[in-house]
Amino acid sequence: MGNTQISRVTTGKIAPEMPSTTSIGRKWWAASSGIILLLFVVGHMLGNLQVFLGQDAIGTYAQKLHAIPAILWAVRIFFLVWAVVHIVDGVALWWRNRQSRPVPYHRQDFQRASLASRTMIWSGLAIFFFVVYHLLHFTMHVTNPEYANLTYGDGHHDVYSMMVLGFQNPVISVVYILAVFFLAVHLSHGIASFFQTMGWNKTELQPVYRRIALATSAILFVGYASIPTAILLGIIKLPEGVR
Repeated sequence: MGNTQISRVTTGKIAPEMPSTTSIGRKWWAASSGIILLLFVVGHMLGNLQVFLGQDAIGTYAQKLHAIPAILWAVRIFFLVWAVVHIVDGVALWWRNRQSRPVPYHRQDFQRASLASRTMIWSGLAIFFFVVYHLLHFTMHVTNPEYANLTYGDGHHDVYSMMVLGFQNPVISVVYILAVFFLAVHLSHGIASFFQTMGWNKTELQPVYRRIALATSAILFVGYASIPTAILLGIIKLPEGVR
């Protein structure tokens, strides 16, 4: 099978399907975009974890991040494009799989397919809706416009106080922890399947790939979940004078 895979007949002529719209092509794009987004997830976590170093540390990090708006927006757009690619190809693969089996089997054998692999579309949707809320909450201050007034004496935004105030709400913290759990579940299959999609699926290496996927997912879950947990437990507190 190559790039001349036959897919449809139009006006009596055989029209080859574009490689990017075949199942193999879409899997490649979904896997590649997923790894690019994983880099963002790791970088975002490392940045957020600086909240444990105190108000000055994460404040300095945020100021450096916003020092050159043009670069910041270029990076945001770059990852946004790849997020769209990942969503489009993921949904297309899910839909194509459903169309290939319009009538579900009376008995499904799930011995080989893990729960994470069977629920990729749903964990992906959960992550998507959370990201939208997260942007409205912490980035755009739509849900909590009062966060925009949290500033230092020099006018820079007080990210530390915003995070503490946000996660002091148990509901928000629980939703955040659930979201990163869904992210971990999604990645536990996505990372392992990346190696297979790239053609690096030697039988003897598959257990190694699964361990890499599980370890990466666990580290990300613990890293992200540790922030709201520490705030709820009072380990990370508001600075004096902020309420």
